[in-house]
Amino acid sequence: MFIGKYYHTLEAKGRLSLPKSFRAQHDEWIVTRGLDGGLFLFAKEAFLSEVEQLSRQPFTKKRYRDFIRLMTNEAQEVSADTNGRVQLPEYLIALAGLEKAVAVVGSMTRIEIWDRDRYHTYIEHIENQAEQIAEELEADAE
Repeated sequence: MFIGKYYHTLEAKGRLSLPKSFRAQHDEWIVTRGLDGGLFLFAKEAFLSEVEQLSRQPFTKKRYRDFIRLMTNEAQEVSADTNGRVQLPEYLIALAGLEKAVAVVGSMTRIEIWDRDRYHTYIEHIENQAEQIAEELEADAE
């Protein structure tokens, strides 16, 4: 499980050092577009599990096909080097608007990589709605 928030610097060549607590858990990773403005970094086996679940849905439904395309067409396998850095593809760096300062955050089954300013803007927005979000989740569970 990935939890916590860490601030790192994206190197000029697109390399990003993963927090020790994250990289100690896995060797092989899949990076892809995220939702809400960042990137998703999955341990390879977790990504394969997510794709397997999606593939069980009817391919005749356009929404499933579209989502599978979003999650897989731009996905790329990456490995951490001996210093715990992963090489992010340029097209994903551009897609997420990553600059030098990034936030690397644990989101239970995945890691999210955000431009630091964009991350804080997003979090501030949803923090103001925390109670409402919690109540809506409770209603969805019923």
